[in-house]
Amino acid sequence: MNLDQHAPKGLALLRIMSGLLFLAHGTQKLLSFPGGERAGSGLAFDNPGAFAGVIELICGVLITLGLFTRPAAFLASGTMAAAYFIAHAPQNFFPVNNGGDAAILYCFVFLYLAIAGPGAWSVDASRRRA
Repeated sequence: MNLDQHAPKGLALLRIMSGLLFLAHGTQKLLSFPGGERAGSGLAFDNPGAFAGVIELICGVLITLGLFTRPAAFLASGTMAAAYFIAHAPQNFFPVNNGGDAAILYCFVFLYLAIAGPGAWSVDASRRRA
């Protein structure tokens, strides 16, 4: 059984799910949905979470749709690297203790998407075919 033929679909699933999860962080910060501890935290534009919320919202939509995937994923990757070093690393050296493991994972998944592209089922792929 050759699984290589399914790699573009697997990449697309990784892109779609990562984009949706990232988008949820942006909607929570900026639209207060879903509710929770950080709901509405991005509405105070004097806090760094506001900038992150805008990136999460816009890049989350773009990555999910597979539109401008590479630049959106690259920006999202850099944002997560900055978030880790600004918000998490000062708390504790170990990511499992400083709550930054998700930021690190997002950073490297998005870096991979910036290099590999959107995979199947993307607006970028549709535009290339047209």
